[in-house]
Amino acid sequence: MPNSKLQVKNLKCEYRLNPLGIDVLQPRLSWQLDAAHRGASQQAFQVVAGLDAVALLPGNAILWDSGRLDTDQSMHIPYVGPALQSRQRIYWRVRVWDENAHPTPWSKTAWFEMGLLDQADWQAHWIGNTLVGGPRTPVPNPFFRKDFEITGEIQSARLYVTSLGIYEATLNGQRVGEDVFTPGWTDYAQRVQYQVYDVAELLTSGENVLGAILGDGWYCGHVAWEGRQRYGGRPKLLAQLEITL
Repeated sequence: MPNSKLQVKNLKCEYRLNPLGIDVLQPRLSWQLDAAHRGASQQAFQVVAGLDAVALLPGNAILWDSGRLDTDQSMHIPYVGPALQSRQRIYWRVRVWDENAHPTPWSKTAWFEMGLLDQADWQAHWIGNTLVGGPRTPVPNPFFRKDFEITGEIQSARLYVTSLGIYEATLNGQRVGEDVFTPGWTDYAQRVQYQVYDVAELLTSGENVLGAILGDGWYCGHVAWEGRQRYGGRPKLLAQLEITL
């Protein structure tokens, strides 16, 4: 029976709480210990993971059980269960053994959700304005708008989105997410980062509108002293909205 005074809190995957869009095939898990007494420490830990929170209850089918591992490490613990799939959500929790070899109660359940791991998962296509700026002159920011209809009750919805340049996305007039200057600086000759948002609460049965505004950003705007258009002449958008009814 758990009789440790330690508590396991603040479970994170790849430095984030319950993250969306993980594309690391063996995500790293971390947690923190909370204790009111001096000399508290972790002597061992056990992580269990499942496809839903119910699977983590005793007697149910666990996807991955690390077993007891005798170590004080509580950061960068790799998931080494069955291979992860695109869009898959994994629930996990952890317990530890303290300096007196007493086990703690199981932590609260955390989760992480995988992104699009295969190029074939992207069904969207790059779009952009036909206007191209010059070495010194930008063009007006492109605005995009797409009407669509949802017939049925929405169970979940994810917006996978990125741009060459910077973007701001909206659904039914409401801004998606709180990030700014997305998708952020990158070497566009090597990679393009994308974001994943849970947008179920922004959608409604019936008519909906997806919108986006693009900016030159670092892709075709100024980069340091090298002037404009180091990577390309006009910003582009890639946006894929997936709705489960």
